[in-house]
Amino acid sequence: MPSGRSSSAMATTAGGPGGAGAAARAPELGALSEPALRNNAAVVEYCRTSMAALAGSTAGLLGLTSFYGFGFYLFSVFSLWILLLMKAGSSWQKFFISRRSLLTNGFLGALFTYILFWTFIYGMVHVY
Repeated sequence: MPSGRSSSAMATTAGGPGGAGAAARAPELGALSEPALRNNAAVVEYCRTSMAALAGSTAGLLGLTSFYGFGFYLFSVFSLWILLLMKAGSSWQKFFISRRSLLTNGFLGALFTYILFWTFIYGMVHVY
């Protein structure tokens, strides 16, 4: 062992919450359930797709064009990200692998859904 400690000393300091080294050590991640993480990712993807459809419809109804429409998409993505982090609370590590992947995964797929609804509703309301 590189630190020179015996395995019994490591078991004592890595023991329960009252162990001698409990306050000094960094928090460790427990085992994560892969099916649970996959389910959480599927739920987030469903939320992201629904948000993109709703935001695209809203942008079309409001008549947003050009950079205002894309800015509204970015606003919607960040709003959903913040809402998901607020829902998970301070223990977001239990539900997701990283905060950045929660923001960036599915970004382009949702963008295509957003553009589809945005242009369709805009055309139905403001063109025809």
